[in-house]
Amino acid sequence: MDSFDGIIEFVAVAQSNGFSAAARHLGCSTSHVSRQLARLEKRLGCALLARSTRLVTLTENGTAYYQQAKVLVAGLQQANEQVNQQQVNLSGILRVSAAGGFAEHFVAPALMDFVSQHPELTVDLNLNSRLVNLLEDGIDFAIRYGELNDSNLIARKLINRPMMAVASEGYLQQYGTPKHPVHLKAHSCIVSNKDSWEFNVDGNKEVVKVKGRWRSNNANVVLDACKKGLGVAYMPKSTFTEAVESEQLVPILEPFWGQGTSSWIVYQNKQFMPLRVRLAIDFLVQHFSNWDES
Repeated sequence: MDSFDGIIEFVAVAQSNGFSAAARHLGCSTSHVSRQLARLEKRLGCALLARSTRLVTLTENGTAYYQQAKVLVAGLQQANEQVNQQQVNLSGILRVSAAGGFAEHFVAPALMDFVSQHPELTVDLNLNSRLVNLLEDGIDFAIRYGELNDSNLIARKLINRPMMAVASEGYLQQYGTPKHPVHLKAHSCIVSNKDSWEFNVDGNKEVVKVKGRWRSNNANVVLDACKKGLGVAYMPKSTFTEAVESEQLVPILEPFWGQGTSSWIVYQNKQFMPLRVRLAIDFLVQHFSNWDES
């Protein structure tokens, strides 16, 4: 029977479209992946990959070989996971991408609870707002907010996030309290991800274009700017809960708050998913199943 050496590396390269991404996924060096692929091609007597300076693609032989090899690798991994699942002793590295106040204040603590249940598991949580490529960056899953544009990803909803408009007492005393969303055009608004705010007016969606003295894509920074009286902020309710309860911020325009959007877990559509990833996703979905921002 021919050696299986190099098959796992080959499948990883084919799925990642590159040696570096495959190495990150497998947790080894790029040179190791390259050596294993070279040995595999030598044993088979044909080229499986067409290499260029920027791109790695499958040859005709490589495409045919990949269709068979990926089934073998998935079956082997699944067999390993089924044995491990008897003990649910998770190990390895769980790589997660997320950003924003919800991720920092709610998702991160939930993942801490999860990893505390599995002493041999390591979590690498990247809180960079950059929209990562899950495959190229070796990310197991990401937390995303709003509309999803990548149809190649599987998405599971975590929570719905209705909106809230707030301002500091000092700002309202100085500039007055807006009574209708259109009044925001005359106010300083703290812009986060977008400067077109959606409100519910008489059952219809109304979009108001706003501007102001402060803009940031970080929810915590927007919150702090609002506390300091720099203007009106409009974000998901959970962002402002503590500040409103402590009377640092005042809710405004309540009859017009929009339904907002949702937070999602997104991940690659794979035939095989490592047990640590599947259980982490299920844990988060269950953790937030009773979420209520109303």
